[in-house]
Amino acid sequence: MSRAAREFKTWYFEEPEHFDGPPFLRIETDKSGVSVVTPLLPRHLSAQATNAALRGMLDGLLAKVQPKRLIAWYYTPMALQFTSELEPDRCVYDNMDELSAFAAAPDGIVEWERRLLSRCDVVYVGGRSLYEAKLDRHDNIHVFPSSVDVAHFRKARFSLSGPADQAGSPHPRIGFFGVIDERMNTRIVAEIAALRPNWHLMMIGPTAKIDPAKLPRAANIHWLGCKDYAALPQYLAGWDVGFMPFAINEATRFISPTKTPEFLAAGVPVVSTPINDVVHPYGAMGLVEIASTGEAFVDRIEYLLKRPRMRWLRSVDEFLSAMSWDDTWAGMRQHLDAFVPPRNVNAEARRV
Repeated sequence: MSRAAREFKTWYFEEPEHFDGPPFLRIETDKSGVSVVTPLLPRHLSAQATNAALRGMLDGLLAKVQPKRLIAWYYTPMALQFTSELEPDRCVYDNMDELSAFAAAPDGIVEWERRLLSRCDVVYVGGRSLYEAKLDRHDNIHVFPSSVDVAHFRKARFSLSGPADQAGSPHPRIGFFGVIDERMNTRIVAEIAALRPNWHLMMIGPTAKIDPAKLPRAANIHWLGCKDYAALPQYLAGWDVGFMPFAINEATRFISPTKTPEFLAAGVPVVSTPINDVVHPYGAMGLVEIASTGEAFVDRIEYLLKRPRMRWLRSVDEFLSAMSWDDTWAGMRQHLDAFVPPRNVNAEARRV
């Protein structure tokens, strides 16, 4: 969206926050030019009342902006509940995950996705596995795997002052960053810590949909909480190896973890469980090590701690040279501008 904002006035309509007071829109323009729109709603509204309020807020925003060309860009089909009456010039579904497989997925999400797919002009999916699963559901679908801000994460390859909450942990440091939820295999985390008590596991990220009290606890597991994106290179600069202990379940069946190329750009070698979109291409190219158990993770991490990095880094940089969010946006923009026959002749006539 930050790339889109270079060409379009971009409004990012967030999920609502609830508070004690009348409904209103909080609008903050990010330094990238994206206007982040957060609806604030009274507590205890019913689902129907919530969607009615969101519909009214969005209508009010559009009446104020009066766009000459309207592109509706969906990251979740649930937003269709309050936008079904929109008649955009282009409708995009940017499908980064199989949301219906996540814990506590909203009721009816499969049906709402079916409706969205029937309305949208173009579909982007975040990985090869998801592309293969959705290929027969739309006739204009394109795969755009996670990209990476190489310049940002490459800072971790150089000497950076270490964050205070990590400075006291000795090496080797094995690190993870990302959302800590039902997609993490916490048993593997506990096993690595137990098998190598002299290793320190640095765990960065918010917890979601799991009880934090049930996370494995040990003297060498450090749950550091959520960190700002800008600070991540400082943490990664102090890690010897990264790890991605994803569970193998329905929630991870189609994921394409953004952190994979981010670890590589930072120059941090990484071990992952056999997630399809990590095994191919990263594992097959020798850029990421693959392991399925705590013992196997320990074996692969020990290998990476001893392996010289220069040849691996050359392969990493060659691979990453073809990846950037600028290129991703350029590809999406090309499909967005391609001619698509009108979905609804009457709606097109009304616009004219």
